[in-house]
Amino acid sequence: MKLKLKKPLIIFDLETTGLDLVRDRIIQISFIKITPDGQETRKNQYVNPGKSIPAEVVALTGISNEQVQKAPTFKQIAAEIAQEFEGCDFAGFNSNHFDIPMLAEEFLRAGIDFNFSDCHLIDVHSIFTRMEPRNLAAAYKFYCGRKMEDDFVAHKADQDTEATYRILQGQLEMYNPERQTEEDRQLPNDMEALAAFSKANNNVDFAGRIVWKEMKDGNGNTVLDENGKPRMQETFAFGKYKGTAVVEALRKDPGYYGWILNSDFTQDTKQVLTRIRLRDMKDKT
Repeated sequence: MKLKLKKPLIIFDLETTGLDLVRDRIIQISFIKITPDGQETRKNQYVNPGKSIPAEVVALTGISNEQVQKAPTFKQIAAEIAQEFEGCDFAGFNSNHFDIPMLAEEFLRAGIDFNFSDCHLIDVHSIFTRMEPRNLAAAYKFYCGRKMEDDFVAHKADQDTEATYRILQGQLEMYNPERQTEEDRQLPNDMEALAAFSKANNNVDFAGRIVWKEMKDGNGNTVLDENGKPRMQETFAFGKYKGTAVVEALRKDPGYYGWILNSDFTQDTKQVLTRIRLRDMKDKT
């Protein structure tokens, strides 16, 4: 099924040295860029992580230290990628939980503040697990009618990207409102709606250290906005101020901000915290 796009969509996948957002690095990035007129551009790039790739990752991905030795670092290609991704929505498999946070972190390490907050983030994995709880290979067989191993080599970013693209098309075909009579089995061919459907948490930062929580008044009642919906506020989800509004905690304990900035938190978490602090300082003036 052809995707109905209002702006370009980037379907991408990363291979990395591990799963730690702070310590691990990208070793391969692959993406398909689809424009609203249906044009498709594919790119695949090995990345020098600046550190040794663990043996278990080499075994899993087939990407060796020798393969990435002469590849550019992410910092060297970050500006080019950011320009390519500007003004796009994003889709991937488990991308909202790992690939987007990792990519955001790598951009920040390269000195580029790429703003994902204005993008629709579509997680094919979230759609799949809510509709048919399984893994990528099972998703490919279920939505595309073929065994993934017959068409692709597993754990290759370019191969997984192609499979993800086909799965998303298959999902839109299967859950087309014209084919599904049950409302909870219907998915519109709309990137904003798919992004909302993919969202699985209330995180403010990608690591989930700060979350959205309903604002309460002095009597413990939920504060409503002008539309009658609960007013949300950024709240710490860890440490001694867990459950406390970020603004309230920083006003009470200004040194907590400095402690977080000097501790082993992701750059994204530190940046989100800084934005909240600066906004509060501006509101008080």
